[in-house]
Amino acid sequence: MRAARLCVAVGIMGAACAGLTIGAQPAAPLAVVAEWDGIIHPVTVEFVRGAIERADTANAAILVLTLRTPGGLVDSTRDINTAIIGSKTPVAVFVGPSGGRAASAGFLITIAADIAAMAPGTHIGAAHPVAGDGQKVDETMEKKMVSDVAGYARTLAAQRKRNVELVEQAVTESRSVTEQEALKASPALIDIIAPDVPALLEQLDGRQITRFDGRTETLRTANATIERVELSWAQRFLSMLAHPQIAYLLLTLGTLGLTIELWNPGSILPGVAGGICLLLAFFAFQVLPVNLAGVALIIFGIILLIFEVKVTSYGLLGAGGVLSLLLGSMMLIDSPLPEMQVGLRLIVPITLAVSGILLFLVRLAVQAQLTRSVTGEVGMIDKLGKALSAIVPGGVGSVRTHGEIWTAQSAEPINAGETVRVVGVNGLMLTVRPERPATR
Repeated sequence: MRAARLCVAVGIMGAACAGLTIGAQPAAPLAVVAEWDGIIHPVTVEFVRGAIERADTANAAILVLTLRTPGGLVDSTRDINTAIIGSKTPVAVFVGPSGGRAASAGFLITIAADIAAMAPGTHIGAAHPVAGDGQKVDETMEKKMVSDVAGYARTLAAQRKRNVELVEQAVTESRSVTEQEALKASPALIDIIAPDVPALLEQLDGRQITRFDGRTETLRTANATIERVELSWAQRFLSMLAHPQIAYLLLTLGTLGLTIELWNPGSILPGVAGGICLLLAFFAFQVLPVNLAGVALIIFGIILLIFEVKVTSYGLLGAGGVLSLLLGSMMLIDSPLPEMQVGLRLIVPITLAVSGILLFLVRLAVQAQLTRSVTGEVGMIDKLGKALSAIVPGGVGSVRTHGEIWTAQSAEPINAGETVRVVGVNGLMLTVRPERPATR
């Protein structure tokens, strides 16, 4: 209004006045929204850091990280929380939509955020640490792990003025809480319950928050423009590798490829493809709780299947190899979470397919080694031919065999035109004998 009255008073032209009035209107706030659905690992760290950098560069009013995860690596979780704490833009972690959860590592990320929000029908917690390789640790080491993560979680909760007791129980007792339990706790574990991101932004407008360093800030998110940060193709690919079923397929295909290369050196393609698959599988195993006994059983099963072809075992080695592959596949991922398991619907077909392919290829390789050569000097042995001239013992003559004319010698007399059989090769000289019908 003040700008409009000024225009009228000084007689500014209508178009210029309109431009001045429009320019005086404040721009809509910007809300950067990033979504992560999956295991927390180094790719997640890169994605969250990129979203925070984008929000800081654009002077966004808030960054909303929509989170759904069964957990992940503690080191990656710490890196994400460090990025959130150091962000210039306030960060809200929203566990949603309804039916989702932020367990284990996701729980710690939610606690570290400036605003912790949940959708109806979600839950967080179950942050008890486990060994990254899926192996059981001794009691002393387990206490150290739990104490370290619990202390880290208490520090985050105390600084964010959240319920320290519930946070510690989530780590030490694997306790999970619903969105209602988290909000009604005293002090509360989260700040807001919202059905979606627009509703969350509406509730946050005008809310005063305290940053990690103690500074207070009032949020302005009404009618905010939402800008979504998407995963790059490289991040999508690397994140896909961390899926248990993908990692299992890469392991089996890589082992199969290297086995084929060892049995048929020089084929190149199976060895190269197998090596790439194994390297990608090892990348995924850095994130997944892999049981080393399962990997050993899979390799042992493949060895048994190979020996089944070379050793007469009446099917015992083959049956043992298939059973070892099956058990190793079932034990490969050591986690109680359903999202981290490799289902039998994938294990059984893969086990049978790998077993059949190995038996077929190894059998072909053995048969090829046992098959008599048909080229070179060895290929001439036992070939039939026809004497072109008479051959006397100790002398030489000419024979036609294998489509060629050769010089030949014989320990028995041979008449011209008689059928002969090659019994030896010495350079360009054949040793033959007459091929006469057997006599009683």
